[in-house]
Amino acid sequence: MPKYVFVTGGVVSGLGKGVLAASLGCLLQARGVKVTLQKVDPYLNVDAGTMNPYEHGEVFVTRDGLETDLDIGHYERFLGQDLGEPNYLTTGRVYRDVIARERAGDYLGHTVQVIPHITDEIKRRVRGAAKATGAEVVVVEVGGTVGDIEGLPYLEAIRQLRDELPRSDVAVVHLAYVPILSTTHELKTKPTQHSVKELRTAGIQPDFIVARCPVELPPALREKIALFCDVPRDHVIAGRDLPTIYGVPLAMREEGLDAKLLARLDLAAGEEDLAAWRGFVARLERPARTVRIGIVGKYVELPDAYLSILEALHHAGAALAAGVEVEWVPSARVERDGDRALEGLAGILIPGGFGERGVEGKVAAAGHARRSGTPYFGICLGMQVATIAFAREVLGWRKANSSEFDPGTPYPVIDLLPEQGGVTAKGGTMRRGEYAMDIVPGSRLHKVYGATRAGERHRHRYEFNPLYRDAFEKGGLRLSAVSPDGRLVEAVEVADHPWYVGVQYHPEFRSRPLSPHPLFLGFLQACLSS
Repeated sequence: MPKYVFVTGGVVSGLGKGVLAASLGCLLQARGVKVTLQKVDPYLNVDAGTMNPYEHGEVFVTRDGLETDLDIGHYERFLGQDLGEPNYLTTGRVYRDVIARERAGDYLGHTVQVIPHITDEIKRRVRGAAKATGAEVVVVEVGGTVGDIEGLPYLEAIRQLRDELPRSDVAVVHLAYVPILSTTHELKTKPTQHSVKELRTAGIQPDFIVARCPVELPPALREKIALFCDVPRDHVIAGRDLPTIYGVPLAMREEGLDAKLLARLDLAAGEEDLAAWRGFVARLERPARTVRIGIVGKYVELPDAYLSILEALHHAGAALAAGVEVEWVPSARVERDGDRALEGLAGILIPGGFGERGVEGKVAAAGHARRSGTPYFGICLGMQVATIAFAREVLGWRKANSSEFDPGTPYPVIDLLPEQGGVTAKGGTMRRGEYAMDIVPGSRLHKVYGATRAGERHRHRYEFNPLYRDAFEKGGLRLSAVSPDGRLVEAVEVADHPWYVGVQYHPEFRSRPLSPHPLFLGFLQACLSS
């Protein structure tokens, strides 16, 4: 029978439940346990696809096209696995399916209520993750903070599961905060005590408490937390601040959390093999050289909006023994200051995005990179603005644009294709998930991938307009990857340039700490050589 580990959080949001859950999965996997992770988000959205980045950071896209929050990205990177539908649920998805069954008469006229119908659906989906993946252990992160009203049905479902399953099949790990007062420099355990009290009010006694703390947790405070929260002293785990999130599995290993959790679950496992992970963290923390990359975007004050790109850069940097220093360049600054806003950069990366704001700055940055010989990497919208810049500056089509930004442009080099029709709904209407592409032999992309066929994840509506393919090719913009049927352009590049590559897909979603994406490796190698 599968085991279930629930990770809850208290005091404040943003303590790192996702990284903790991912780290537990990483440690169990390193001991030979077959594990999967699941994220529970209590919001009423069906998925994260329509959320503003200011609300929830980036939208991560799984191989099967599910739009999730950024924690699923942490899970995939820490496990080195592709996740999907069984690994993510929201209150919106739960209520949608329960109401659909009520409309179909599946409840035989009974009054549909939060208990038992909503909680039963939550339990069904939690169990379904184990069934769909064949995992021995399912680590479930419960989003939000204990005490939030929208999270109560999930806590009730956990309480019921603890009653329904043998004691050794369910464990609860609670992440709480131990702040340090700026005036007295004292560490305070009261917030942790109150968050555990909230959890116990919901009928759940945690098995482990991970105390997030800016400094080392003194033994006396471990004793105090254990006493007031009714957990064994050795089940109080220090979650100190670290230079990198990838150090969290190693820190939890030092605390013995993996061995203690296995004992609590009555699960036998082998010795852990973390040698490759330790080597990655060592290279990440002690690079031999550094490289300065400019990311041009409109959410640059919010790095979580580009989290997977940041992590992919760090993965590639560690593989090349190079530290990546990111300079956030607001696209509005490029519109205002021109090339001066991009001085001193070894490379320029323009990520995906939506909406007209800041686009002209991105077009200008793409044009600057091409003219100056600065390595350039355009992702999704980054490919589209590179196409627009090339059309204006090389082909002489001064008013070229995307019909997304200028519906009246005489040269819609980026456009909705005729078969897409009119798009009115925003949720779930994009090309999402993994699609295959054919890579042109002899292209830079071919050299990087070492193959003529690859699969990559997408999240976009507008496409390279096929009406202009011949003109771009004659002008020197090579179309280096297309869909298997030849209709859709997946990548463009400029041959006589140190590195000028734009891709319609999102390679950052497939980068892993121990296997960096080849495009990010190629981009950084070009930046280090420039």
